[in-house]
Amino acid sequence: MKYLFLSLLLWLIASAPAGAQRIAKPSARLNPPLKQELDSMYVQDQIFREALIDPAKTKQRDSLAQRYQLPANNVQGGLMSRMIRTDSSNLQRVRAIIKRFGYPGKSLVGTPTNEAAFYVIQHSSRIPEYLPLIKQAAEQGELPFRLYAMMLDRQLMYAGQPQVYGTQGRSFPNPNPTEKQQYFIWPIADPAHVNERRRQAGFDQTVEENAARLNIPYQVLTIEEVEKMPGYKK
Repeated sequence: MKYLFLSLLLWLIASAPAGAQRIAKPSARLNPPLKQELDSMYVQDQIFREALIDPAKTKQRDSLAQRYQLPANNVQGGLMSRMIRTDSSNLQRVRAIIKRFGYPGKSLVGTPTNEAAFYVIQHSSRIPEYLPLIKQAAEQGELPFRLYAMMLDRQLMYAGQPQVYGTQGRSFPNPNPTEKQQYFIWPIADPAHVNERRRQAGFDQTVEENAARLNIPYQVLTIEEVEKMPGYKK
């Protein structure tokens, strides 16, 4: 759960939109070398996050700490540092891939490899730049539409606007260090119909079930209510 908060601290910086993007053209054959590279990149994207947030990943956490010789008194900080460095290098490579091929979707690298570049972008500050491309890929069937929904929600949250599909949770630093941070589902536009939108987007869980999966008590909030929370900053 710490990742929900930490990720937002690390990647709230919005970037200026770039020029027109494109989707990789359908090919009679997949690109095996690119598929292998993106599969490896996805593993790199996930391994530190899993070690940080999953209590069951103790052995993985210890293995990474030993591999990178992380200080025993600050393994979490060391893992975070490694994750940030990996995210940066992955993003540079994904940008180069998109510039050369367009978005590497199902036609080029198959499934589920077509999701790898999405997660690299989702964990970066480049969402405003690539959101139109992700939408295009989803509309053309090169990427699951639910992933575009997740990225759209994250961008709306970063912009301080209500999300559409209820995929994003957040917390603010608590001014009182003796109290735990309170996590919440970011405000949703038209919350009464969010589960209908989620079904249409391809989600198999309701917003309530998704909140429970994130271990966040679900409650309907407005932006105005969030702005009054302790620790809130624009």
